[in-house]
Amino acid sequence: MLWPVLLMAAALMAPSAVLAAPAAGAPTAEEEQLFKAWMQQFGRRYSPGEYPRRLRIFVDNKRLIDEHNAGNHSYQMGLNQFSDMTNEEFQKMYLWREPQNCSATKGSFVRSSGPRPDSIDWRKKGNFVTPVKNQGPCGSCWTFSTTGCLESAIAIATGKLLSLAEQQLVDCAQAFNNHGCSGGLPSQAFEYILYNKGLMGEDSYPYQAKNGTCKFRPEKAIAFVKDVINITQYDEDGMVEAVGKHNPVSFAFEVTSNFMHYRKGVYSNPRCEHTPDKVNHAVLAVGYGEENGTPYWIVKNSWGRLWGMEGYFLIERGKNMCGLAACASYPVPQV
Repeated sequence: MLWPVLLMAAALMAPSAVLAAPAAGAPTAEEEQLFKAWMQQFGRRYSPGEYPRRLRIFVDNKRLIDEHNAGNHSYQMGLNQFSDMTNEEFQKMYLWREPQNCSATKGSFVRSSGPRPDSIDWRKKGNFVTPVKNQGPCGSCWTFSTTGCLESAIAIATGKLLSLAEQQLVDCAQAFNNHGCSGGLPSQAFEYILYNKGLMGEDSYPYQAKNGTCKFRPEKAIAFVKDVINITQYDEDGMVEAVGKHNPVSFAFEVTSNFMHYRKGVYSNPRCEHTPDKVNHAVLAVGYGEENGTPYWIVKNSWGRLWGMEGYFLIERGKNMCGLAACASYPVPQV
C-alpha cells in the first residue's frame, strides 16, 4: 500500500528530476541492520506484527532519499525521526488538519526608506533566538512560530531572552480561530496575546503536546503584545525588509512529502502550491542570505534539533516558494 505515497512523492519533483519508485524487492540485510541502528538512535520499539511494516516503510523512504541525493538538486534528503512513517501518517500527526484562512491581503507593515542588509542571521547578532523546540505529535507548529517570533522581538527590544508557553496558545486561543493540535495561525495567536493581555512562560505553563483546558493565570504573564503587523499577501520583499530591519518573522507554507526528509541545502519545490488556502505548517524566518546565486531564507522549525540542519532549514527566497509569502506576520512587543 506504499506505492501511492511513493508516487505522490515522485510527482512533487521537477519533471527533469522525477524520482523513480524504489525497487519492490525485499529489504536487504544491510538495510535491516541500518533500520535497527536507526531504531536504537530514536528509541523505537515495535510489536512483532508491526516490525515488518515499519521496516518496509523505512526501506522505501531510504531508497527514495538515496535516489534523490544521487540527482542534481539544491538540497539533500536524509534519514530522521520521521523515516518509519508514510507521508499520510506524517501529515496527520504533525501538520494542520483544519484549513486556515491566512489571507492578509491588506497588510499593516509600513515600508521605510534607506538601505537594508544584503544578508542577516539574527542568531549571530546576539542572544536573540531561543533554542529549537519540538512540537511532538501535535499540529501545534503555529504556537512555536508565535512564541519564537515574540521571544526574539522581546529580546531585540530589551536584551532579555524569554522562553514562552506554547501550551497556553494550544489550550486558550480557540476564540481567535485557532484549533490547538489541529492548527492555527501566528497572526491570530498574536491577536490572542494582545487581547488576552499576556502570555505565560514555558516554566509556569509547560508544553504537553496535546490539547488541554486553559490554565492561564494573568499574574503569571511575562510577555505582552501592543500591536500585530501583517505583511501584505505575497509581498516577499516586505518580509525581507521586516526581517532585515526589525526582527524575525512568522510565516506559513505548504509542506509536501519530500520536505519531511529534508537534511540540508536550499529547499525548492516546483510542484508545491503557492496560495494561502494550501499552507499547512508555520515556522520562523530568522534571517536570509544567498548561496551560489540562489537567495534563501534561514528558517527555524519546531521538529527538534535532530531534523534538518540542527532544527533549521533553508528555503528558496523570492519566488513565494510553497506559499511562504501568503501570510507572514510579527508582533510589536509591549516592553
